[in-house]
Amino acid sequence: MTTTTAPRNRMTIASLSPPLPPRLRMEPTGSSRTLLDGGWWPRSTDPVAELPGLVLAIDALRGPVTRLILSADGWDTHPRRLGVAGRILRLGYFTSQPLSLLTAICANRSRVDLLVVPPRTTDAAADAAMILAATTTNIIHAQHIPLMVSAPPVAVAEDAWEDEGGHLAGSRLAPSRRQAIR
Repeated sequence: MTTTTAPRNRMTIASLSPPLPPRLRMEPTGSSRTLLDGGWWPRSTDPVAELPGLVLAIDALRGPVTRLILSADGWDTHPRRLGVAGRILRLGYFTSQPLSLLTAICANRSRVDLLVVPPRTTDAAADAAMILAATTTNIIHAQHIPLMVSAPPVAVAEDAWEDEGGHLAGSRLAPSRRQAIR
């Protein structure tokens, strides 16, 4: 049996439970010169359960949200309209939108770009990712932040020095020059 979701997508969906406080870190100055405005760590991939709390938090910090732009991947459902705080928001799901990015458009025509941390991320990695995303000087795009915070640290020259008996491995000094330094 084939069913269609088109009529459901045209309906306005509202959560029956009160919104949960979002796990959200925002860049504190509200500067329009930042790459990202912060990071958000939803508890699930259910937009009806997760988005109302986020919308209310952004409302309080940057003004009323009127539209959300999300990735077409990563969400259990794709409602096109969501009732929040007595108003209706339009939701757009796009394949071109990175999975790790959510864009909120506010009534004052400003936009808020947030890193979306996957729900099953560890506490430490999620916190590190949200802190990085909310840093004013961050230059890393949302889709690269999860890789940055989960990558093992790179050895610095001093660590290599200590592990190589007092000289750097692969030193390009001529053999006679290397002996003179020792």
